[in-house]
Amino acid sequence: METALNLAFPKSALLAAALAIGSAHAAPSILFIGNSFTYAQGSAVHYYRASTVTDLNDQGVGGLPALFKSFTTEAGLNYDVYLETQGGVGLDWHLAHKSEVLGERAWDGVVMHGLSTLDEHKAGDPALLVDTVHRTAELLRKRNPAVEIRVMATWPRADQTYDPKGHWYGKPIEAMADDLRAAYDKAQAATPGLKPVIPVGDAWIRAMHTGVADPNPYDGVEAGKLDLWTYDHYHASTYGYYLEAMVVFGSVTGRDPRSLGDGECSGYELGLSRAQVAALEQVAYDQLAATNAVKPAPAKPGPAGHPDRCATAR
Repeated sequence: METALNLAFPKSALLAAALAIGSAHAAPSILFIGNSFTYAQGSAVHYYRASTVTDLNDQGVGGLPALFKSFTTEAGLNYDVYLETQGGVGLDWHLAHKSEVLGERAWDGVVMHGLSTLDEHKAGDPALLVDTVHRTAELLRKRNPAVEIRVMATWPRADQTYDPKGHWYGKPIEAMADDLRAAYDKAQAATPGLKPVIPVGDAWIRAMHTGVADPNPYDGVEAGKLDLWTYDHYHASTYGYYLEAMVVFGSVTGRDPRSLGDGECSGYELGLSRAQVAALEQVAYDQLAATNAVKPAPAKPGPAGHPDRCATAR
């Protein structure tokens, strides 16, 4: 015998209502589009916690997206995290080869970046980045006009600065960072509706200026300082990717990176000391707070890598 509720409402209506309720509580989706700077080439982050995110290319990547997922879970937030990455390419490659993948669903948020030198054939030229950011945004907005799109200004490369073959050779490390940031600012300004630029490169320079990181690994790394680059002086080290992820976490969520505490799970699992975690969280916070992107909310000290907390983050 049907209940009074079933008599009053057809089964189709009940199903629609149930789906609507489920949709209302669904985790927001966020897609990361990039290259080796997103999938964390040259570090332990590359395949870290790959099972917690969805790699649309089925390459088993964890990378920056997995760190972001870990941080947000520890913060009590729920994101459905995806990535589409290919080494050594810019957004033009993704548009040419992965448009169907990028446009297959209505993403709630997207974080993307181009080549580390902006243009493979014209290093330092922002034109390609500006154009491809605009075209990628148009593609993404076809499925969801309200998608939150952020571009991430990447870090300066030591090999491009200190090696005579580098485009920025003879200039200070800040010069490449400034050029990259200016290019991403242009891209953001040329595509109305984009969220503020994620200042990863600026955070790297801040880490150097505050004595957290060494600015030139070619002459040796000073005692007590971190090398944000990996062995090729091009990609990031685990420290560099950790800082990258902290800045992305704060930019996307508006949360103070320090709120995760110096016992943050991923830092512990990747072999960072509590002091190193705290220092990188502070740099990320200071960079974001400089533009009021986050409000201060430092965490109280807690046990590093607590089993219960870290199991939840996984």
